[in-house]
Amino acid sequence: MFTGLVMGLGRIAAVEARGDETRFRIKALFALENIVLGESIAVNGVCLTVETAGQREFSAYASGETLSCSNLGALKIGSTVNLERALALGDRLGGHLVSGHVDCLAKVASVTPAGQSVKYRITFPEENSMFVVPKGSVALDGISLTVNECGDGFLTVNIIPSTQGATTIAGWKPGVVVNMETDMLGKYVLRMLGPWKDAKAGKQSQISEAFLREHGF
Repeated sequence: MFTGLVMGLGRIAAVEARGDETRFRIKALFALENIVLGESIAVNGVCLTVETAGQREFSAYASGETLSCSNLGALKIGSTVNLERALALGDRLGGHLVSGHVDCLAKVASVTPAGQSVKYRITFPEENSMFVVPKGSVALDGISLTVNECGDGFLTVNIIPSTQGATTIAGWKPGVVVNMETDMLGKYVLRMLGPWKDAKAGKQSQISEAFLREHGF
């Protein structure tokens, strides 16, 4: 589990592709100390498991499924990525709950100055629109951001100077593809409402005494 508060940047030091799978060696550009084998680190918002660890660097494996659902397949030696270690119990939750499981790929459609901030318009597959709400949260390349406006297949975010300086957002321009994870709580709520929605649509309800008992009621 992560918060979407990027700890710092990393640089891809090696890429070892084997078929549709890839191993990355990543060098942290900040004080990422005491890396533990098996721990989870979010790389551009994708939860990866540390396989080997050294001084401020680690290697991690990405399966074909992970590469097909994220922008990690486009990384090459020298690419810069956002890094975040997993949340520990008792830590401050300054962003929002992020699982590190990417829902879709999104694209930067426009970049517009807005005072000292920068406004980004992001487009994404319309089927994910139901999970994006105004003033809600979204993770883009692992960065917890607040949605300004949204509609079918798009959202806008305003990026303050400190976030621009601490993440890969400084390099975003129209056409850049980013990982997008929508709000985790919204997905669970929609799934739990499924039987109720079926009943409203005239389908036989799946809510029974056994169903309620199984879900803690």
